[in-house]
Amino acid sequence: MCRKGSEDLNAWMVSQGHAVAFRRYAEDYVAQEAEAKAAKRGIWASTFQEPSAWRREKRAGGEDTRPASASPDAAANCKVKGNIGGKGTKIYHMPGTRDYERTRINEAKGERWFCSPVDAEKDGWRPAEG
Repeated sequence: MCRKGSEDLNAWMVSQGHAVAFRRYAEDYVAQEAEAKAAKRGIWASTFQEPSAWRREKRAGGEDTRPASASPDAAANCKVKGNIGGKGTKIYHMPGTRDYERTRINEAKGERWFCSPVDAEKDGWRPAEG
């Protein structure tokens, strides 16, 4: 832990959106990360891929091979999948729809999770057909 007097600088960095909670070893800063993410501070102000996910993709040859449920956004109950089709079409899939289970999100390609269809449509995505 890094401190300046009594202040936990790790907690400050995560709460400002300058770092992520490193869950592999501890859950110490998860609340600060959730706060920064909700407020869209720092790295959370835009599309962001966690370093561990980036490394995992590179080791796997560039493809996102994680199951859809492994995304940090999925854990935060954002279940709408924003997928970019082969022709660049931005579509979203709702749980229970035809292609939902087989659709994988690759944030490195600009795909993302949404918390509601309204959020997806506000950002220019359309519902999937079927």
